[in-house]
Order: sequence, then C-alpha cells, then structure tokens
Amino acid sequence: MNYRHAYHAGNFADVHKHAALALILEHLKRKEAAYAYLDSHAGIGAYDLASVQAEKTGEWQNGIAKVLAAAAPPEELAPFLAAIHSLNPDGGLRYYPGSPMIAALAARPHDRLALCELHPEDAEELRARFAADRRVGVHHRDGYDGLKALLPPPERRGLVLIDPPFEVRDEFQRMRKGLIEAMKRWPTGLYALWYPIKARDVIDRFHADLAMLGLPKTIAADIWIRGGDAPDRLNGCGLVVINPPWKLDQALGRLMPWLAGVMGEADAHSRLHWVVPDNA
Repeated sequence: MNYRHAYHAGNFADVHKHAALALILEHLKRKEAAYAYLDSHAGIGAYDLASVQAEKTGEWQNGIAKVLAAAAPPEELAPFLAAIHSLNPDGGLRYYPGSPMIAALAARPHDRLALCELHPEDAEELRARFAADRRVGVHHRDGYDGLKALLPPPERRGLVLIDPPFEVRDEFQRMRKGLIEAMKRWPTGLYALWYPIKARDVIDRFHADLAMLGLPKTIAADIWIRGGDAPDRLNGCGLVVINPPWKLDQALGRLMPWLAGVMGEADAHSRLHWVVPDNA
C-alpha cells in the first residue's frame, strides 16, 4: 500500500495501458446499451506532470511526451489522444489522465463507473475528483475484494480493468485468482489485465496458466521498449483482454507496433497473440 503512481504517471507503461483502454471503451460505445466499468486499482484519477513526484523521475518524458511529439499517429490512438487534449486544452502537456479519468471522459450519461482504491489518501482524492459526477462510485477497498463485492453489475455488458501495482512477489497468482472469482460472478464481462514485463518466461507461464482456465477468447498485446531479458528491470508491459470486442485484435495489431517504435529503443518490438483462440 506504499505505492504512489504519481512518480510513474505518463510513462511508457501508462501509455500502452491507457491507449488500449481508450480503444476498448470506444468499441463498447458502438452499441447504445449502457455499460459498466470497474477499476480495481484506480489511483487518484489524474496526475500533474509538474508535481514533485513526476519531476523526480521524469518517466513521462520517455512515454507520453514522445507519443505527442511523434508524427502520423495511427487512427487507433485517437481516443487516447482525445483524453490527453481534454485535460490540456491549451495544447500543452501538464496533466495526464489515469484510467478513471479516461473512463469518465469516454462514458456516456447512462454508463456507470465503479472505482476501487485501497490507499486512504488516494481514495479520498479520487472521491473528491469525481464528487460531482453521479455516474461514478468510489470505493475505498482492496481491488480484489471489490471484484467479489461489485460483480456482476446491473448492466449486462462492460469492462473490468485489473491493474495492480505489482508490489508483491505473487501478484500474477493473485491476479489469476481474482480473475477466476470475478468470472464466476460475471462470465460474460470483458476483462483487461495489465502486467509489467521483466523476464519473458514469466509472462509466457502466465499466459499458459490463463489458457488452462477454460476462458473464452483471450488476446494478449505486449510491447518491449528494449531487447534482452534482464529480470531486474522493466523491459516492457502487456495487456490480456478476455472477451475482446469484435475486431479489437486488428486495432491493437496496428497500434502496438507503433507505440513500441515511438517509445522504445532500436530493438523495441511488440507481440500480439491469442492466448485462447477465437473459434467463432
């Protein structure tokens, strides 16, 4: 519970996660019916890149700053860029939206958001940020407990983002267990699981474990900002999407290589593959 995301806001991992999140939400909005959004580890919702924390690490300079400076972004990046521009109407880059803000900006009047945050100060700030938004409920609780308590939602469709800070050694196992419990309650929901990539074999085992669970169609979108397989540093990140919307795989297939190339080193690369094939 010591993790504070303000130090890492806007870095390459955030951009990867939030660009995919914004794209998934756009796919959900193609149908008029309301959807629910559940965020298991919400943070404070938005971040000041001029804060002491952000300036101390400067991680955003190799993430969102590079993306905004790049020429000819793919069409699939447009929903994410719209969220960035909404928080920075003067055209600069001062504020960065976390996943709750991206979800709130995307949501329509009849959609609903449930945001879980365990850190007491962050939960208080998150609640204050969305106090005037009747679509948003903030829950000061552990995200995995939130999956049990808040699923299934009244809405028949929606997205669950499971995005822990990976402070503990067994986080992949906790995420897997949390997903199992969530899908017992809401098997038709759309789930997105974000994870850091250090050693590639750890990720391959995680994907193999998920494939053994009897899940519906499941895709993984990974990027590496550098080559090699050093287990003591963050080499990339990934997102597993369960029950992905139609043609999301094609959209991610165009987006991920571009993000890796813009934010990564010369040997940066991406990987998109079906963890559980789409047999439809």
